[in-house]
Amino acid sequence: MNVMEAISHRRSIRSYTDEAVSPEHLRQVLEAGRLAPSGSNRQEWVFVVVRDAARRKQLAEACHRQQFIAQAPVVIVACATDAKRTMSSGLQGAAVDTTIAVDHMTLAATELGLGTCWIGAFDAAAVAKVIGLPAGVAVTHVLPLGHPAESPTARPRKALEDIVRYDTY
Repeated sequence: MNVMEAISHRRSIRSYTDEAVSPEHLRQVLEAGRLAPSGSNRQEWVFVVVRDAARRKQLAEACHRQQFIAQAPVVIVACATDAKRTMSSGLQGAAVDTTIAVDHMTLAATELGLGTCWIGAFDAAAVAKVIGLPAGVAVTHVLPLGHPAESPTARPRKALEDIVRYDTY
């Protein structure tokens, strides 16, 4: 599968089989995150891999009771090690960088036949407590990972002509 195929086939998966994610596939997904670009090559991220069932249930609760998260055999919590850094554009740099890394992971997972679902709805303090985050490190994303038990159809996308402007708005 090439990159464009992975992009077009990626779906948000909210149901997972009981099949474990192999250590090699997990390593490949994490490697994709590690290789992502970051502002000034800062690489201000840490990925906490949660495999323990009880801890996954706690994460599901901390993510506003999204119980499907606990069903995934692996949950990756992306964290920014310098959450207060602001780019000259005003955006939070580490949050932007971890977003790029997580997107790389979702595409690698898709290529490997695994499913993921971006989780942005969570109680950051509760997630931090579950995974034992030190002060100064912030949760940016929660990413369940596993073998899909569903095959969602593609959702409608806007036409390219509706979202692209050349030279000026």
